[in-house]
Amino acid sequence: MAPKRPGPSSAYLGAYKDKAGKVAGRRYVYRLRVRPHPPIKLSWSVTIYDADTRALILNDQKVANRLSRMDLQKNEDGSVDIYCGPQAPAGFEKNWIATVPGKNWFAYFRFYQPTEAFFDRSWPLPDFEQI
Repeated sequence: MAPKRPGPSSAYLGAYKDKAGKVAGRRYVYRLRVRPHPPIKLSWSVTIYDADTRALILNDQKVANRLSRMDLQKNEDGSVDIYCGPQAPAGFEKNWIATVPGKNWFAYFRFYQPTEAFFDRSWPLPDFEQI
């Protein structure tokens, strides 16, 4: 979805590869650092999808997303690290989305009611990084 201006809408960014240009998934753990002050008026979310079915990932956790409205652990600078992988990094269970070993996945980051910084790209969203 690609709204043209700020206001009541949602905007999506897709991630099909990690920072190194590799397809995300399988047995690795990835981190997406959501920088402080995202360009939104309402909320943001990260949702993981199964690359084969293009449906929500079916994991043991029965949770395919993390949202800014959740009680997520924040970093000292106000950023939020979202982890995706078969196991949560110790101490970051609240910020973790379980992936399925052997399955590739992709993600959508949603901005609910995006502000001008989304449109002028002054607030870039970093890529997923394998950790």
